[in-house]
Amino acid sequence: MLKIIYEGLIPLLTGGTKAAIPLLVIGYILCAVIAYLLGSLNFAMIISRKKFNDDIRNHGSGNAGMTNMLRTYGKGAAGLTILGDALKAVVAVFIGWVVVGMHLGGGYVAGLCCILGHVYPCFFGFRGGKGVVVSAATMLMLNPAVFAVIIAIFVITVALTRYISLGSCIGAALYPFFTFYITPQPSRGPAFLFAFVIGAFVIFLHRENLKRLAHGTESKFSLKSKK
Repeated sequence: MLKIIYEGLIPLLTGGTKAAIPLLVIGYILCAVIAYLLGSLNFAMIISRKKFNDDIRNHGSGNAGMTNMLRTYGKGAAGLTILGDALKAVVAVFIGWVVVGMHLGGGYVAGLCCILGHVYPCFFGFRGGKGVVVSAATMLMLNPAVFAVIIAIFVITVALTRYISLGSCIGAALYPFFTFYITPQPSRGPAFLFAFVIGAFVIFLHRENLKRLAHGTESKFSLKSKK
């Protein structure tokens, strides 16, 4: 089982021959589609509809993510949202590893597509969250050492400023650099490229938050909620 996870099911079945190339392409597409569909299971939306008969996007920032769930429905709903969003990223990356393999970037493809699904969920009108929790879980699966550094920076930033958006953006900006210096060869190049795309995407999704930060109107983090 461990050999399948590391090398991937398709390379093992084809024995690394030239015939593996078309199958690898199919494997990447399969991982991408499955991961995107998993990402589209936006748990902020699912919980707000099933538990509160509501749409989280009608409240607060309009974002279908953990922070807005905390502010609107409280710690319990936010905790379930974190658990669900993190779990789908873990499953997606694991599928990428099993189908394509660790060393061929199956986890990177699956992780990226899971984040895209979370942000643009096909099940909820392509309006989702900002992918912070999903990105963090993906990061943890792909490189625990980088995750430890970035999460420490995030926690310190939020503790000092009480701005989750600022912590997210600083972590996203530093993610590619720590990935480059911590990841060993020969995976350093693909890992850095993945980290750069994810980091840039997370910052792009927080562009309105950055504008509010610049104008001093961004909401600060609080454990208090409306409900």
